[in-house]
Amino acid sequence: MTHEVRLTSGDRVLFPDVGVTKRDLFDYYGAIAPAILPHLRDRPFTMKRTPMGVGTPSYFQKQAPKGMPSWIPTRAFRTVRRSGESRMVDFPLVGTPESLQWMVQMNCIDMNAWYSRVDRPDRPDYVVFDLDPPDGQFALCIRAAHLLHELLESLELRSYVKTSGADGIHVLVPIARRYDFGDTYAFAEAVARRLEADNPGVVTTEWLKRKREGVLLDHRQNGHGKTLASVYSVRPKPAAPVSTPLRWEELADDVRPERFTMPVALQRVAAHGDLFAPTLAGGQSLGAALKRLG
Repeated sequence: MTHEVRLTSGDRVLFPDVGVTKRDLFDYYGAIAPAILPHLRDRPFTMKRTPMGVGTPSYFQKQAPKGMPSWIPTRAFRTVRRSGESRMVDFPLVGTPESLQWMVQMNCIDMNAWYSRVDRPDRPDYVVFDLDPPDGQFALCIRAAHLLHELLESLELRSYVKTSGADGIHVLVPIARRYDFGDTYAFAEAVARRLEADNPGVVTTEWLKRKREGVLLDHRQNGHGKTLASVYSVRPKPAAPVSTPLRWEELADDVRPERFTMPVALQRVAAHGDLFAPTLAGGQSLGAALKRLG
């Protein structure tokens, strides 16, 4: 059964530099739905709402809002606030084109979901590496990503790369769903620290930006309830870039995230299919790799 989503303020310009409107975003997510929905389906979804567009305040909302259509399911999970208090939250589950477009109607520009699914919330589908370069040094980020790829290959692990759509690069390692977030955190940290030791000035694990030299390889993103902007998400940046999967050989020195726009993302899916589909296939073991890392 399909449901109608009523779009309001469709002519509102969300990306003034390129003239992209709320309707453009609505139509894009309707078109990209077959590619993005497998990466969102059955995952607790966090709404990142930016009502007035790029450069204006945004806020995160975990609890399903009042008035959300009954045909969008929810699942309750306990979350811990920064203050240390815990509470039960009813998370929306985005699994249909209509629910995806409803999130656009609710002023979500990018789509953010857990790394794990509702049936096994403590078992992530992948290890996440979030590469954050110094300002204006995306080419250095590309170099760091290839170093990461080489190390993972030496550990006999397949990995998949996408532009974050913002300032950096995301690399995912699909794994068997028998590991918990403690395991994925430990693995990501061991990889990051090995790369930092072997490539000073290129890769760092230093969290404080003022002390940082090189590309931050952030292993801290591997945690229960953490979210990442999904592949094929439009990001709230001036050029309306899309978080776009690439083949490793496509990640050349001249790649820049702003070139991957909504039309480009749709063209690539039409030509290549979903290059990130293997991140949902799992199957890889971390045990041997952890032993090799020492």
